[in-house]
Amino acid sequence: MPTIADLAARIALLEPSCGPSRLVAVDGPGGSGKTTFAGLLSGALNGAPVVHSDDFPIPWDQGPESWFSHLTRDVLQPLQRATKATFLRYDWRTGTYAEQVEVPPATVVIVEGVSVARAECPAALRVWVEVAREVRRARVLARDGVEHVDNWATWTAAEDAWFARNPVVPDARVEGTTFEVAWP
Repeated sequence: MPTIADLAARIALLEPSCGPSRLVAVDGPGGSGKTTFAGLLSGALNGAPVVHSDDFPIPWDQGPESWFSHLTRDVLQPLQRATKATFLRYDWRTGTYAEQVEVPPATVVIVEGVSVARAECPAALRVWVEVAREVRRARVLARDGVEHVDNWATWTAAEDAWFARNPVVPDARVEGTTFEVAWP
């Protein structure tokens, strides 16, 4: 079974896909473990920067297609030009923008979030993270609070529709509990 270190070694062999950077897109449904996995992968890649979809405004009722234009404008386009990307992190709990985030045009940059591995993403590698729906629901409600149970239902329906229209063709699959890596 391949490990995260094996995946990191594979990434190091890829050609840059976004300016000088090898962009790794970590996708999967909400609560699947994308953020945790991206952090583990970053560690295996000597601290590669990680950009989180949760740092952009994503209304519960607008679904996963609503945030990618922010990522494109604020992160992908500057990296494509080999310049540092900067953006204001959105704090969805307060509904306000918070601190400025800087993303250097590093050798590897990881972007993680629901729908990030879409066709228009200039990813060198696409990773799909998934666990059972019941596990995802429990994780999201523990993280975001039970007051968001209705929002979770709305989001999940939008997410299911998105992935039905835009299936991800991953280069690697990750089980979101053990973080075991598999090649498709």
